[in-house]
Amino acid sequence: MSSKKAISRAFRKSVFERDHYRCAICDVAGQDRQEGDQDLPDLDAHHVENRNKFPNGGYVTSNGISLCEDCHIKAEAYHATGTAVEGFTPKDLYTVIGSSFEQAMEDDLQNG
Repeated sequence: MSSKKAISRAFRKSVFERDHYRCAICDVAGQDRQEGDQDLPDLDAHHVENRNKFPNGGYVTSNGISLCEDCHIKAEAYHATGTAVEGFTPKDLYTVIGSSFEQAMEDDLQNG
């Protein structure tokens, strides 16, 4: 397994475990969409802020949130357009997980 794949897998696992394999917004129970084989909804480990804002890629739990497919689409709207769906700004998502951009940046720098 490549280093990038291992980093991504560890990131997803830590985010899902912190969020108890539930969407942090709507609370639906799910599974890692990349590894799930059960009959559960898929979850994504969404990067709250774009990875390119971080010197080491932002693959830290404090920059990740577990989202179901519907919530992930809403969160991705911000990254795609620069305009967030109400309740899905990066600041909103950081608040849900008890983090901040500053905390994520600090964690990213420590993990580099």
